[in-house]
Amino acid sequence: MMTDINQGKPLPKDSDEHIVELKNQLIKNDECGTTHYNLAVALLGKKEYVEAENELHDAIDNSPTLAEAYVLLGGICLQRKDLEGCYRYNQLATKARAGFAEGYGNMAFVLLQLVDGKNPKEDEEKMDKAIKNLKKAIIHNKNFVQAYTTLGTAYFMKGLVPEAIKANLQALSVQPEFPVAHNNLSAAYLETGEFDKAIAHCDKAEELGFQVARDLKNELAPHRKA
Repeated sequence: MMTDINQGKPLPKDSDEHIVELKNQLIKNDECGTTHYNLAVALLGKKEYVEAENELHDAIDNSPTLAEAYVLLGGICLQRKDLEGCYRYNQLATKARAGFAEGYGNMAFVLLQLVDGKNPKEDEEKMDKAIKNLKKAIIHNKNFVQAYTTLGTAYFMKGLVPEAIKANLQALSVQPEFPVAHNNLSAAYLETGEFDKAIAHCDKAEELGFQVARDLKNELAPHRKA
């Protein structure tokens, strides 16, 4: 679900020239948070993470409500496998701007990554907290397709398969050709024994370019009609 930190606004053909232009703008006005943010996006496009991180902090210093900057900082943390840092920055994003759906969705994503099977009680708490955050994300953005699929994943992890199916069907009502939802439905329908549906969603996910897990395809294979 997390935003790819290497994706932002489309960069001009000459990204170096664009970066120079943004830096020149900051020489004239170093207190523009948006310009610092745009420079960070451009730097991330060139994978210059340290400098981009500095610009994001400058963006926040000058524009404290710039929630997108916190999300990108969270993305940098995620790349470093710092899940706690990623969670913290996305939490700050929701505090910087009330109703910022992406921040809630990303916090849920991190919580599910932290489920490791070592402590069932703690895992259950993480999953429940993730579900709560995802519901908040959906309240603030009813078209947040990734939030529906992540909610489906959280339900599936808790063994709530009918709820998982419902959440992924809601994702498809927003974006009918969202491959992750089709993949998730394939796994869920396999669990309920609805093999024709599981196969149909598996094939649709692959048709849309999603790499379905080999184990899932192997489990479905005996149920395919010759």
